[in-house]
Amino acid sequence: MLDFNAGKYALFVWSAYGLTALVFAGLILDSLIGARRWKREVEKREEEAR
Repeated sequence: MLDFNAGKYALFVWSAYGLTALVFAGLILDSLIGARRWKREVEKREEEAR
């Protein structure tokens, strides 16, 4: 992978890889934040049910 030569398309290729990595990171972060929110909501409702 280190000897990958994209030639004149290198800027496009590497920026596409970078954008893809950012999108994946954003999706993971959004999922983690959502999971924490749901966990707090479940804990809150369980406490109210007692």
